[in-house]
Amino acid sequence: MTMIRIIPCLDVKGGRVVKGVNFQGLRDAGDPAELGERYCIEGADEVVFLDIAASGEGRGTMRGWTCRVAEVMTIPFTVGGGISSPEQAVELVRAGADKVSLNTAALRDPDLVRRCALALGSQAVVVAVDVKSSPLGFQVHACGGTEPTGISMVDWIRRVESLGAGEILLTSIDRDGTQEGFHLEALQAAREATDLPIIASGGAGRREHFLEAARAGADGLLAASVFHYGGIPIGDLKDFLSSHGIPVRRGVRA
Repeated sequence: MTMIRIIPCLDVKGGRVVKGVNFQGLRDAGDPAELGERYCIEGADEVVFLDIAASGEGRGTMRGWTCRVAEVMTIPFTVGGGISSPEQAVELVRAGADKVSLNTAALRDPDLVRRCALALGSQAVVVAVDVKSSPLGFQVHACGGTEPTGISMVDWIRRVESLGAGEILLTSIDRDGTQEGFHLEALQAAREATDLPIIASGGAGRREHFLEAARAGADGLLAASVFHYGGIPIGDLKDFLSSHGIPVRRGVRA
Protein backbone atom coordinates (compact mmCIF):
# COMPACT_ATOMS: atom_id res chain seq x y z
CA MET A 1 0.00 0.00 0.00
CA THR A 2 1.26 3.47 -0.87
CA MET A 3 1.75 6.16 1.75
CA ILE A 4 -1.68 7.70 2.34
CA ARG A 5 -1.93 11.49 2.12
CA ILE A 6 -4.26 13.52 4.35
CA ILE A 7 -5.56 16.50 2.38
CA PRO A 8 -7.80 19.30 3.68
CA CYS A 9 -9.89 20.92 0.96
CA LEU A 10 -10.67 24.60 1.02
CA ASP A 11 -13.53 25.73 -1.24
CA VAL A 12 -13.00 29.40 -2.06
CA LYS A 13 -15.64 31.90 -3.15
CA GLY A 14 -15.10 35.63 -3.26
CA GLY A 15 -11.64 35.16 -1.75
CA ARG A 16 -13.03 33.40 1.34
CA VAL A 17 -13.18 29.73 2.30
CA VAL A 18 -16.78 28.42 2.35
CA LYS A 19 -18.44 25.09 3.17
CA GLY A 20 -21.91 23.67 2.49
CA VAL A 21 -23.81 20.40 2.09
CA ASN A 22 -24.24 18.71 -1.31
CA PHE A 23 -22.51 21.80 -2.79
CA GLN A 24 -25.32 24.03 -1.41
CA GLY A 25 -25.96 26.32 1.62
CA LEU A 26 -22.45 27.80 1.72
CA ARG A 27 -21.16 29.43 4.90
CA ASP A 28 -17.94 31.31 5.65
CA ALA A 29 -15.10 29.21 7.08
CA GLY A 30 -12.18 31.67 7.04
CA ASP A 31 -9.27 33.13 5.08
CA PRO A 32 -7.49 30.83 2.57
CA ALA A 33 -3.94 31.78 3.58
CA GLU A 34 -4.65 31.57 7.32
CA LEU A 35 -6.30 28.17 7.02
CA GLY A 36 -3.58 26.89 4.69
CA GLU A 37 -0.90 27.91 7.19
CA ARG A 38 -2.84 26.24 10.00
CA TYR A 39 -2.94 22.97 8.12
CA CYS A 40 0.81 23.08 7.54
CA ILE A 41 1.27 23.30 11.29
CA GLU A 42 -1.27 20.57 12.01
CA GLY A 43 0.49 18.01 9.83
CA ALA A 44 -1.50 17.94 6.58
CA ASP A 45 0.36 16.40 3.64
CA GLU A 46 -1.17 18.64 0.99
CA VAL A 47 -3.97 21.18 0.68
CA VAL A 48 -6.43 21.65 -2.18
CA PHE A 49 -7.94 25.07 -2.90
CA LEU A 50 -10.93 25.11 -5.25
CA ASP A 51 -12.44 28.36 -6.50
CA ILE A 52 -15.93 26.90 -6.70
CA ALA A 53 -17.57 29.92 -8.33
CA ALA A 54 -15.03 30.53 -11.09
CA SER A 55 -16.50 28.26 -13.77
CA GLY A 56 -20.09 29.31 -13.12
CA GLU A 57 -19.11 32.97 -13.26
CA GLY A 58 -17.09 32.49 -16.44
CA ARG A 59 -13.77 33.67 -15.01
CA GLY A 60 -10.40 32.23 -14.13
CA THR A 61 -9.17 31.31 -10.67
CA MET A 62 -8.12 34.34 -8.62
CA ARG A 63 -4.35 34.73 -8.82
CA GLY A 64 -4.30 37.17 -5.89
CA TRP A 65 -5.25 34.74 -3.15
CA THR A 66 -3.10 32.03 -4.73
CA CYS A 67 -0.05 34.26 -4.26
CA ARG A 68 -1.02 34.97 -0.64
CA VAL A 69 -1.41 31.27 0.03
CA ALA A 70 1.97 30.48 -1.53
CA GLU A 71 3.69 32.92 0.82
CA VAL A 72 2.75 30.87 3.90
CA MET A 73 2.57 27.26 2.66
CA THR A 74 5.30 24.78 3.53
CA ILE A 75 3.57 21.77 1.94
CA PRO A 76 2.35 21.20 -1.64
CA PHE A 77 -0.95 22.73 -2.65
CA THR A 78 -3.30 22.43 -5.59
CA VAL A 79 -5.44 25.20 -7.07
CA GLY A 80 -8.49 24.69 -9.25
CA GLY A 81 -11.54 26.48 -10.56
CA GLY A 82 -12.07 28.20 -13.90
CA ILE A 83 -8.81 27.04 -15.50
CA SER A 84 -9.56 26.90 -19.21
CA SER A 85 -6.14 27.18 -20.85
CA PRO A 86 -2.56 25.99 -20.35
CA GLU A 87 -1.58 29.64 -19.96
CA GLN A 88 -3.84 30.03 -16.92
CA ALA A 89 -2.48 26.80 -15.47
CA VAL A 90 1.11 27.96 -15.93
CA GLU A 91 0.26 31.32 -14.36
CA LEU A 92 -1.03 29.64 -11.20
CA VAL A 93 2.04 27.44 -10.91
CA ARG A 94 4.21 30.53 -11.32
CA ALA A 95 2.14 32.12 -8.54
CA GLY A 96 3.21 29.27 -6.27
CA ALA A 97 0.79 26.37 -6.76
CA ASP A 98 2.32 22.90 -7.07
CA LYS A 99 -0.57 21.44 -9.07
CA VAL A 100 -3.64 22.62 -10.93
CA SER A 101 -7.05 20.96 -10.89
CA LEU A 102 -9.17 20.82 -14.04
CA ASN A 103 -12.87 20.08 -14.07
CA THR A 104 -15.60 21.83 -16.11
CA ALA A 105 -13.30 23.24 -18.78
CA ALA A 106 -11.78 19.79 -19.36
CA LEU A 107 -15.25 18.28 -19.81
CA ARG A 108 -15.97 20.86 -22.49
CA ASP A 109 -12.54 20.56 -24.09
CA PRO A 110 -10.86 17.26 -23.12
CA ASP A 111 -7.71 18.16 -25.04
CA LEU A 112 -7.08 20.78 -22.33
CA VAL A 113 -5.79 17.93 -20.16
CA ARG A 114 -3.20 16.99 -22.77
CA ARG A 115 -2.09 20.59 -23.33
CA CYS A 116 -1.71 21.28 -19.60
CA ALA A 117 0.24 18.05 -19.14
CA LEU A 118 2.59 19.10 -21.93
CA ALA A 119 3.04 22.54 -20.36
CA LEU A 120 3.49 21.45 -16.74
CA GLY A 121 4.10 17.69 -16.71
CA SER A 122 1.48 15.12 -15.79
CA GLN A 123 2.49 15.23 -12.11
CA ALA A 124 1.06 18.77 -11.89
CA VAL A 125 -2.30 18.03 -13.55
CA VAL A 126 -5.17 16.83 -11.37
CA VAL A 127 -8.56 16.13 -12.94
CA ALA A 128 -11.46 16.68 -10.53
CA VAL A 129 -14.33 14.30 -11.20
CA ASP A 130 -17.63 15.18 -9.47
CA VAL A 131 -20.10 12.30 -9.66
CA LYS A 132 -23.67 11.45 -8.74
CA SER A 133 -25.31 8.04 -8.60
CA SER A 134 -27.90 7.30 -11.27
CA PRO A 135 -29.75 4.25 -12.61
CA LEU A 136 -27.07 4.16 -15.33
CA GLY A 137 -24.19 4.20 -12.86
CA PHE A 138 -21.97 7.04 -11.71
CA GLN A 139 -22.39 10.11 -13.91
CA VAL A 140 -20.01 13.06 -14.13
CA HIS A 141 -21.34 16.56 -13.37
CA ALA A 142 -19.88 19.96 -14.29
CA CYS A 143 -20.12 23.51 -12.92
CA GLY A 144 -19.67 22.69 -9.26
CA GLY A 145 -21.93 19.65 -9.46
CA THR A 146 -24.92 21.53 -10.92
CA GLU A 147 -24.77 20.38 -14.54
CA PRO A 148 -25.18 16.72 -15.52
CA THR A 149 -23.07 15.72 -18.50
CA GLY A 150 -24.33 12.23 -19.26
CA ILE A 151 -20.70 11.03 -19.19
CA SER A 152 -19.85 7.84 -17.33
CA MET A 153 -17.36 8.25 -14.49
CA VAL A 154 -15.37 5.21 -15.61
CA ASP A 155 -15.23 6.33 -19.23
CA TRP A 156 -14.15 9.84 -18.26
CA ILE A 157 -11.42 8.68 -15.89
CA ARG A 158 -9.98 6.37 -18.53
CA ARG A 159 -10.06 9.14 -21.11
CA VAL A 160 -8.26 11.74 -19.00
CA GLU A 161 -5.65 9.16 -18.04
CA SER A 162 -4.95 8.60 -21.73
CA LEU A 163 -4.67 12.38 -22.21
CA GLY A 164 -1.95 12.74 -19.57
CA ALA A 165 -3.69 13.46 -16.27
CA GLY A 166 -1.50 12.68 -13.28
CA GLU A 167 -4.13 12.28 -10.56
CA ILE A 168 -7.90 12.00 -10.03
CA LEU A 169 -9.79 13.98 -7.40
CA LEU A 170 -13.01 11.98 -7.03
CA THR A 171 -15.89 13.70 -5.24
CA SER A 172 -19.26 12.13 -4.52
CA ILE A 173 -21.84 14.92 -4.76
CA ASP A 174 -24.33 12.63 -3.01
CA ARG A 175 -22.08 12.47 0.05
CA ASP A 176 -20.54 15.96 -0.01
CA GLY A 177 -20.78 17.61 3.41
CA THR A 178 -23.05 14.89 4.83
CA GLN A 179 -20.40 13.27 7.06
CA GLU A 180 -21.99 9.89 6.28
CA GLY A 181 -18.81 8.40 4.85
CA PHE A 182 -17.04 8.31 1.49
CA HIS A 183 -18.92 6.68 -1.40
CA LEU A 184 -16.97 3.42 -1.37
CA GLU A 185 -18.76 1.94 -4.38
CA ALA A 186 -17.78 4.91 -6.55
CA LEU A 187 -14.22 4.80 -5.21
CA GLN A 188 -13.85 1.09 -5.91
CA ALA A 189 -15.22 1.52 -9.45
CA ALA A 190 -12.75 4.32 -10.09
CA ARG A 191 -9.90 2.25 -8.62
CA GLU A 192 -10.68 -0.57 -11.03
CA ALA A 193 -10.70 1.87 -13.96
CA THR A 194 -7.28 3.47 -13.50
CA ASP A 195 -3.78 3.11 -12.10
CA LEU A 196 -3.58 6.85 -11.41
CA PRO A 197 -3.50 8.06 -7.80
CA ILE A 198 -7.04 8.74 -6.56
CA ILE A 199 -7.97 11.30 -3.93
CA ALA A 200 -11.27 10.35 -2.27
CA SER A 201 -13.55 13.27 -1.44
CA GLY A 202 -17.06 13.82 -0.13
CA GLY A 203 -18.66 12.51 3.04
CA ALA A 204 -15.98 12.08 5.72
CA GLY A 205 -17.38 12.41 9.21
CA ARG A 206 -15.53 9.92 11.41
CA ARG A 207 -12.03 8.47 11.54
CA GLU A 208 -13.44 5.12 10.45
CA HIS A 209 -14.58 6.66 7.17
CA PHE A 210 -10.99 7.52 6.27
CA LEU A 211 -9.90 3.99 7.12
CA GLU A 212 -12.60 2.52 4.87
CA ALA A 213 -11.57 4.71 1.95
CA ALA A 214 -7.90 3.84 2.35
CA ARG A 215 -8.77 0.15 2.32
CA ALA A 216 -10.98 0.71 -0.76
CA GLY A 217 -8.03 1.99 -2.77
CA ALA A 218 -7.69 5.73 -2.17
CA ASP A 219 -4.20 7.21 -2.29
CA GLY A 220 -5.27 10.50 -0.75
CA LEU A 221 -8.06 11.24 1.75
CA LEU A 222 -9.64 14.66 1.41
CA ALA A 223 -12.10 16.39 3.72
CA ALA A 224 -13.26 19.85 4.66
CA SER A 225 -15.82 20.25 7.45
CA VAL A 226 -14.28 17.77 9.88
CA PHE A 227 -10.94 19.56 9.59
CA HIS A 228 -12.17 23.18 9.37
CA TYR A 229 -14.31 22.99 12.49
CA GLY A 230 -12.03 20.86 14.63
CA GLY A 231 -13.97 17.61 14.49
CA ILE A 232 -10.96 15.42 13.66
CA PRO A 233 -7.42 16.70 14.36
CA ILE A 234 -5.12 15.63 11.54
CA GLY A 235 -2.48 14.25 13.90
CA ASP A 236 -5.05 12.11 15.69
CA LEU A 237 -6.35 10.83 12.36
CA LYS A 238 -2.85 9.79 11.29
CA ASP A 239 -2.34 7.99 14.60
CA PHE A 240 -5.63 6.15 14.12
CA LEU A 241 -4.83 5.10 10.55
CA SER A 242 -1.34 3.99 11.49
CA SER A 243 -2.70 1.88 14.36
CA HIS A 244 -4.83 0.04 11.78
CA GLY A 245 -1.93 -0.71 9.46
CA ILE A 246 -2.35 2.21 7.04
CA PRO A 247 1.01 3.83 6.18
CA VAL A 248 0.93 7.60 6.76
CA ARG A 249 3.47 10.33 6.40
CA ARG A 250 4.97 11.64 9.59
CA GLY A 251 6.23 15.14 10.13
CA VAL A 252 6.89 17.56 12.96
CA ARG A 253 3.65 18.74 14.51
CA ALA A 254 3.29 21.93 16.47
